[in-house]
Amino acid sequence: MELLDQKLPFVNTLFKGIGQIMLQENALTGLLFLAGIFYGSILMGIGALLAVLSGTLTATILNYDKKEIQQGLYGFSATLVGVALILFFKPALFIWIAIIIGSALAAIIQHWCMIKKIPVFTLPFVVVTWVIIFFFHQIYPIPASELLTAETHINNDFTFAFRGFGEVIFQGSALSGIIFFIAVFISSPISALYGIAGAILAAILSAIFSAPIASIEMGLFSYNAVLCAIVFAGSKPKDGLWATASIILSVIVAFLMNRFNLIQLTFPFVAATCITLFFKNLNLRQRLEQTITN
Repeated sequence: MELLDQKLPFVNTLFKGIGQIMLQENALTGLLFLAGIFYGSILMGIGALLAVLSGTLTATILNYDKKEIQQGLYGFSATLVGVALILFFKPALFIWIAIIIGSALAAIIQHWCMIKKIPVFTLPFVVVTWVIIFFFHQIYPIPASELLTAETHINNDFTFAFRGFGEVIFQGSALSGIIFFIAVFISSPISALYGIAGAILAAILSAIFSAPIASIEMGLFSYNAVLCAIVFAGSKPKDGLWATASIILSVIVAFLMNRFNLIQLTFPFVAATCITLFFKNLNLRQRLEQTITN
């Protein structure tokens, strides 16, 4: 991918933006993510490309920090907006327009949060998508996508953990999930292993709390946990403890949202990770103060 960075730097940036969905600044990871999306749905793949292009161009036109753009930091929330809208609605003209506008807004919100040093992860995607879904449900109704009602054949086997990877980018196919896992493993083996462990732990917790078995096997209670685990992935025992705490919180938030019929997207991940980071940083400050005092 170094050759791609030299010859086609903007394309390399787009792939990195897609890769950043799972916190990987790696163009090859992003390319594999895109391949997994196209495998699940050609329209979703097109939506992802249009969205990451819109978000990245918005950042470029508004003259945001060049290094941040090259890292793909304005592409991941935008990409998720594009894939989500194709999942929820029939691809009418207004949906494609909404993808462009929504992706641009996600990049702008991401920039504002970065300036304020607020760690929001995929929250810009969540907020923008919630608003657009409300608009097309309540104000200007557009029929639901056939993807929402498509039958998914699930085998009762180990693939549920990989489906957790797949559902991070709204892909129910086990093969897409495996591709995503490999993509993360190429960039960061420990992140991939933490992610798969997070998916399994979340599934076990969900089963204990009597979540629908079909939803567990589809990875719907695991994908937020995958992201939580990746954020806290590390070689120290404490990393595992913080990851576990965030995974448990993400499952709790997912259950609460599910109970009130709220569209989750990646909000459980954002909420759980921000809460866990708060306590982690608080713990670090207390240890630092004790060290200085002693």
